[in-house]
This record gives sequence, structure tokens and C-alpha cells, in this order.
Amino acid sequence: MKTVAVIVGSLRRDSINRKFAQALGRLAEGRLKFQFVEIGDLPLYNDDLWENPPQSVLRMKREVEAADAVLFVTPEYNRYFSPAIKNAIDWGTRPWGQNSWAGKPAAVIGATPGATGASAGQNSLKGLLTVVDMVLMGQPEVYFTYKPELFDANNNIVNEETKAFLNNWIDRFAAWIERTGQAAPKAQAA
Repeated sequence: MKTVAVIVGSLRRDSINRKFAQALGRLAEGRLKFQFVEIGDLPLYNDDLWENPPQSVLRMKREVEAADAVLFVTPEYNRYFSPAIKNAIDWGTRPWGQNSWAGKPAAVIGATPGATGASAGQNSLKGLLTVVDMVLMGQPEVYFTYKPELFDANNNIVNEETKAFLNNWIDRFAAWIERTGQAAPKAQAA
């Protein structure tokens, strides 16, 4: 079973994007293993810090490099993806020649309580992911409107239409990882 490093861009304790990602991970059991990668403890990117790299940065890079793919789960802040994700991406591309994202199969999803499902934030993130050499799945897209009635008290998806839609997405992402992950170069150790 392939391991997916899950990067949740909302650091809020009660984040709907974290809840959505966790529900999706439970739905994916048996097909994909979701490994949540903490990014809230990363300092703001500063090239000077490579003189004595923060342990949180080295841990994040190791976890991403060990995974078969990466799933970015982003909220939408001012029609853009979260600064926490940008910070993690910047740390992961450095130092020069040690890009932890290089060649990794990737996908982007997001949730909002509004009707657009983080679409603008997701689309802005997609452009950056190709620049850092990730192999991005373009379709199907998930612009998820988070509604509490779609979930039970344990945050499991209970709506059958939603379940079917997300199961199809999981199957497609798993197939994308199989198809594109074989040629992914391994990053040099940080």
C-alpha cells in the first residue's frame, strides 16, 4: 500500500480541512495510507538557518521523502493557498540540490464552508507545485463545501453520494501514484 504524506495548510485546532483530510484518510484505508506531516512547528523560511537546521525542518523533509506521494489540503485565504503551505514548500526545496518534493506524485484538495470549496486557493497552489517539480494530478478535482450534516459524530462521511464521489477520487489518486511514482527520483538526504 502506498503512503501519502498529507500536508494540511490550516493550523487551526478545529480546522475543517484537517477534519476533511482525516475523514478522507479513513475512507482510503486499504488503498492508501495517510501520514499526516506536521508543518505548524516550522519556523518562517530563512536561508541563514541552514547553518544549524531546525529539527522540525529535517523531520518534515524526511517524512515527505519517505512517502510515495503528497496530498496538499488547503484552505483558502484571500483567494490564495495558506502561508503555512508556502513555508513548508520553501523549506522542502532547500538546500540547493536537496528538493524533497522533486518527482513526487501529488494532488491538491481543499474545503471551505462556502460554495467554492477553496477553488481559488487550490488553483494558485497547483502552479507552484509544478515549479518545485511535483507530478501533479489534474483530474478529478475536489472543491469541497464542508457541511456538518455530511459527517457523523466521529467525523466519518455518512452521505452516500459524497462517499461515492470521494471514493472515485481516492481510486484515481491511487492509480496516479502507481502510474507516475515509479520514475520519481529520490531526493538527496538533508
